[in-house]
Amino acid sequence: MSVWSPLRALLARPCAGCGGSLGGARGLCASCVALLHAQVSAHSPLTREVTPHLVSLGTYRGVVRRAVRDLKYAGARDVSVPLGVALARGVPPAWAVEVVTSVPMPRAREAERGFNQSALLGRVIARELGVPYLPLLARTSAQAGQQAKVSGSERRAHLAGAFRAVATPPARVLLVDDVLTSGTTLAECAAALTAAGAQEIRFAVVAR
Repeated sequence: MSVWSPLRALLARPCAGCGGSLGGARGLCASCVALLHAQVSAHSPLTREVTPHLVSLGTYRGVVRRAVRDLKYAGARDVSVPLGVALARGVPPAWAVEVVTSVPMPRAREAERGFNQSALLGRVIARELGVPYLPLLARTSAQAGQQAKVSGSERRAHLAGAFRAVATPPARVLLVDDVLTSGTTLAECAAALTAAGAQEIRFAVVAR
């Protein structure tokens, strides 16, 4: 577990978005939460043949960027609650999501961090939607480097066939990740879910 987690639990944690007082809120203060607006994209952010519907809280900047960084690198797990709630509110009822799942992390990195931030977000979203959260995917590849730091072609090479389904998914799945970069990770996960029987895969990410 990250050494930050117990330290942060003992201290009065500031708002991850602005650094001010939380005022009794979790993770983000009321003012920062008010800035979170879920958006549904009609355009495919992914490569290959995947044509998804995607909900996000916008681009990777401002409050969203600071919140994601605090969640991932400072052990601020509470930040997953307001982010997940905001994302869930943007999921169209017409998607008729049956289950929520998330992108799995490499085991070594998850062990070092102490949690998978995408799974934390997924559990919050599932709770808000009133559907199960299930870990439907696992890594088949040990690639653990930060994919945001490599080129698109390198990322595709690293992640080709890197995921497999560990259970049979229902027809309509919502797949959650924290940040969308090239879309390669989501495309590979979607391919694994589709091969296992999923018919409609929707996507939720905090930032694009």
